Amino acid sequence: MSDTENTTSTLIVKDQPTTSPASTITLATRKPRSGRGLLPSRSPKFIVGAILVLAIVLFAIIAPMFSQDPRSTDNPALQPPSAEHWLGTTKLGNDMFAQLAIGAQGSLLVGLVAGGIAIVLSLVFGVLAGYLGGWREDGLALLTNVMIVIPGLPLVMVIASFVPQRSWQLVAFVLGITSWAGAAYVLRLQTRSLRTRDYVYAAKVAGERSFRVILVEIMPNLLPLLTAQFLFAIIFAILGEAGLSYLGLGPNSSITWGTILNDAQSGQALGRGAWWWFVPPGVMIAILGAGLALINFAIDEVINPKLRNAPDAARRLRKAAKTKGVTA
Repeated sequence: MSDTENTTSTLIVKDQPTTSPASTITLATRKPRSGRGLLPSRSPKFIVGAILVLAIVLFAIIAPMFSQDPRSTDNPALQPPSAEHWLGTTKLGNDMFAQLAIGAQGSLLVGLVAGGIAIVLSLVFGVLAGYLGGWREDGLALLTNVMIVIPGLPLVMVIASFVPQRSWQLVAFVLGITSWAGAAYVLRLQTRSLRTRDYVYAAKVAGERSFRVILVEIMPNLLPLLTAQFLFAIIFAILGEAGLSYLGLGPNSSITWGTILNDAQSGQALGRGAWWWFVPPGVMIAILGAGLALINFAIDEVINPKLRNAPDAARRLRKAAKTKGVTA
């Protein structure tokens, strides 16, 4: 062998990497990255939605401190907005600003409680069914499918009509137990996909208990989906309570935005031209729903890679079209 061939062989050996590549098992059992990739912090939808929701929450917390008793009838009836009554008064002389502030608390509590109940039931019937498999999955899936077939809002109306005294807690409970099936179905399919991942198999082989595998290995990958389902459940509960209250089936011992709309309808606010009686609660419901929907859309972009990469792809297409036009 010549000296030139020896020198070339030595250079080739030196250029080779000194560390061995990761094995196939290491790559297969590696968990997905978590952290900043799960948070839509730079999304304009998330920022605008968070501002809207935070504004509503702050209004519900701070405004009742600076308003009068929402049930007080000492004020003149059907007064338009003025310096003394910022949003006017109702037929009974109730201050609309005070009612709107207390109604914000009631509607938010109904949404949070109903959303919490719905997401807990979704975890039980979705994540457990998807992870356990076998006859246990079939049994839980059967109950989920039955609840999906049963129409939610008519069932809530039937239940509410049989209860003469309805508190906001009861309405939230009824809305929660009738709105979990769709989220449970989605979570079950996603959990069935995750349970076949190699890092889940590795945790099982290592002797980890099922509860810890679900909590540590599966749940972190479901957090964006759980958040999206929770926000959707809150929106459904707030709109459902408003619809029930408008029909006279909502809470009759609490003030919510829905009960304000019901009072305005029964008091013929539209015919009397008292727009300040029904417009403010409708606008607040719309703002809160829009804020939660924007946050939900931002989370969908994190969950769905196609939605996440769509803006970049559109920018690349516009840039390519612009470059082609300049070149031509």
